[in-house]
Amino acid sequence: MIKKQPLHLFAFLLPIWMSGCALGPNFQPPEPPEGPAYSIKKTVESGSVRLSPQEKVSPQWWKVYRSEELNRQIDQALSRNPGLSSLKATLLAAQEDYAAQSGDILYPDVSAGLSSERRKLSGVTFGQSGGFLYTLHNASVTVLYNIDPFGSGRRYLESLRAKVDNQGYQFEAAYLSLAGNIVTTVINLAALQDQIHATKEILDSEKRQLEIVERQYHLGAVTLAEVLQQKTALSQTRAQLPALRKQLEQVRHQMAVLMGVPPEAEDIATLSLEDLHLPDAIPVSLPSELVHQRPDILAAEAQLHQATALVGMATANLYPSLSISAGYGRQAINFSDLLSGAASSVWNLGGSILQPLFNGGQLKAKRRQALADFDAARSHYQQTLLQAFQQVADVLSALQHDVETLRIRKQTEALSLKSVSLTESQFRLGASSYLNLLNAQQQFRSSRIAVIQARAALLADTAALFQALGGGMQQRDTAYRPIAGDASFTHTWKKTQTSENSHGQP
Repeated sequence: MIKKQPLHLFAFLLPIWMSGCALGPNFQPPEPPEGPAYSIKKTVESGSVRLSPQEKVSPQWWKVYRSEELNRQIDQALSRNPGLSSLKATLLAAQEDYAAQSGDILYPDVSAGLSSERRKLSGVTFGQSGGFLYTLHNASVTVLYNIDPFGSGRRYLESLRAKVDNQGYQFEAAYLSLAGNIVTTVINLAALQDQIHATKEILDSEKRQLEIVERQYHLGAVTLAEVLQQKTALSQTRAQLPALRKQLEQVRHQMAVLMGVPPEAEDIATLSLEDLHLPDAIPVSLPSELVHQRPDILAAEAQLHQATALVGMATANLYPSLSISAGYGRQAINFSDLLSGAASSVWNLGGSILQPLFNGGQLKAKRRQALADFDAARSHYQQTLLQAFQQVADVLSALQHDVETLRIRKQTEALSLKSVSLTESQFRLGASSYLNLLNAQQQFRSSRIAVIQARAALLADTAALFQALGGGMQQRDTAYRPIAGDASFTHTWKKTQTSENSHGQP
């Protein structure tokens, strides 16, 4: 009868173990939104930008600008930026934590022991006056397994998987943000460099004009006031250079930090806007596709998944926990007898059940906390979704206005250049006042800088659209992929994407 008791216990626990139920809600990814989130019907076409809903964003989208120097700077930043390296290490730590917890929860704890103990027995027991000394050698194997009948452990693992996914998508969001910041910073550097170059050309032109005015003054053709006006205009133009150079140095320092080098690094090349080409076409995703392409949305979804799993764990913790243990060993006085028939065999087999009865309402309060965290995660997901749609809508609208602004400013620049040329000729002939010439020069100077700024804004907004659409993360081979269900963890950045294994209700 004694030998049958372990079998009875095993027979009782096996159906509970095999049922595999898990309490709490099963996570379901939120449905894509219905209705118009942003419009992509309008096509931006002016010989510079065209939107293409049929194409997908390339994972190396920055190559559309056709600049080898830009490509080099982004490659260096992605490999050397400390912030990105920090997030990668955080992701690896989360993956290792999941691997460790999986081994603890899903598998039994098996350990082997070997011990030797020197003992002395009283001789009175054997009718002798002296004691009896001997050494007891013990070799044993023990097994301990915590059964998870209500899914507390599995829900916890599910939450850890979702936490890893959240960290992975945060890394992808930082990756995308870094690439976007590099492109935007390169554009800013190029725009500042072009403004400095244009200001120097305007300055040279105004110097030549001052020489002409001074000669005319010596000939009595103009007054001293007109000479002073030209000198004032020249001084105002010269005063713009220090501010532009200050901005250039500050943006260059920012660029160096993004690339993971000291601010005063000398290998930060400055391009011209002419070195950056507008893309022929920009892919635009539908709102229903965007939710699967942007890493920040996927990170918020993973956070919601984690909160859902923790509700299940808090619910399961209200119910009993079960564990079984077993051990087998051999004991002998002589170490060499442990594996022979002279050794004695010892074993044990047992099980335990623990049901929380009173803990001051702690478990129920933790479940209410988990439900509140779930509501917060759901609201955070919805807010992230709305902000993503707003970002895409804003950039699409900005592109429409950028193209029109650049076209108008180019026309204004051409007209102001003709006005300067005509006014200079009239001034030399005495048919126009010097005030008219100064006004024409000022308009040309402003219009030329405005063209540079408009082209930079258009380039920056194309980069912002690539970033708002997710930067082609799903097409990048080395991008993060979610952990597959309860499968064993593999240390790799590229994982096979599989659907989440859901646990059924008990």
